[in-house]
Amino acid sequence: MKLSAITKRNIFRIIPFGIIWLVCGAVFLWVEHAAMGDQANAAETAIQIDADVLVFALTGITFIGLLVGFIELVFLNRLFEKKSFTVKIASKFLIYAIFFLVVIFITFPIAASLELNTSLFDQRVWDKYKAFFFSITNLSAGIQLSFQLLISLLYTEISENLGQNVLLNFFTGKYHTPVAETRIFMFADMKSSTTIAEELGHIKYFEFLRSYYFDLSDAIIKNSGEVYQYIGDEIVISWKLKNGLENNHCLRCFFDMKSDLIKRKDAYLEKYGVFPDFKAALHFGEVTTGEIGALKKEIFFTGDVLNTTARIQGLCNEYGVNLLVSKNLTEQLDFRDKYSVQILGKPRLKGKIDALDLATVTLN
Repeated sequence: MKLSAITKRNIFRIIPFGIIWLVCGAVFLWVEHAAMGDQANAAETAIQIDADVLVFALTGITFIGLLVGFIELVFLNRLFEKKSFTVKIASKFLIYAIFFLVVIFITFPIAASLELNTSLFDQRVWDKYKAFFFSITNLSAGIQLSFQLLISLLYTEISENLGQNVLLNFFTGKYHTPVAETRIFMFADMKSSTTIAEELGHIKYFEFLRSYYFDLSDAIIKNSGEVYQYIGDEIVISWKLKNGLENNHCLRCFFDMKSDLIKRKDAYLEKYGVFPDFKAALHFGEVTTGEIGALKKEIFFTGDVLNTTARIQGLCNEYGVNLLVSKNLTEQLDFRDKYSVQILGKPRLKGKIDALDLATVTLN
């Protein structure tokens, strides 16, 4: 069974949590084992490391990390979405602290029974747990878990702000040296944004924009798109050529975005009194991709395709359509019976020497 783009994205968002916890856990286990040595008091409260215990510990730590990632993704991110950074971290930390107390209560006796080679219900197991609970070893474990949790929460916030792919590219150094890529770009611009801003006022309009971008996100994820930039009321979405052409992702994204907004029309009218709509352009070409910036690093695209796509999008009103696609791109897509293509002409784009054939695409 082929996984959807959303499922793949969620899996790749959860995996780093498991890696963070596995690496940190392995380091802490080694440090603690080296520090404790053969001290008598350590033997009473700490689990002595052997092959079975090590495998169990690292497996358990990785599982907990993946579980934290799942909880973050499915529950807590949405629950604290509109809270400040400090409130997010503090609230999540408290929730996880309670969770970890329960986890330690379950996992420590299991590890102790493995070490003592006895039943989980042996009194010696629970005597060891009682001694552990009031020991420096427990305090050490609490500090370790707190550190791992803090790293995880910081990772969550950084990846949410930068974008997971951007953060991964920074870590791997993929674009540290500029590379040439062929990419598809969509420039989607909100209609009548100036009028809406005047009606709502600055603060409410900002909330309106936040809701608008949030409601577009599922369609972008589902169609393997990457948000390159938010520019005021305009969003720039990008695909590597192969990803954008596969299943007509770049085209389907436009119609899915439209559909998702329409589903929420009543909610927008009730809350804001206005409903957002947008027009968009699609084009593809070669760009140079790389890290740029001295005071602030970001992954940056340069190439004529961006200027051209922006110019195409500016002609939507002139042609009275919601979507303009360069003919070059329509020739790469597989329309079959689902879409209708209408060639509109070959206007000369502002700042461009050569004219470009444009088309509009509609759903049948």
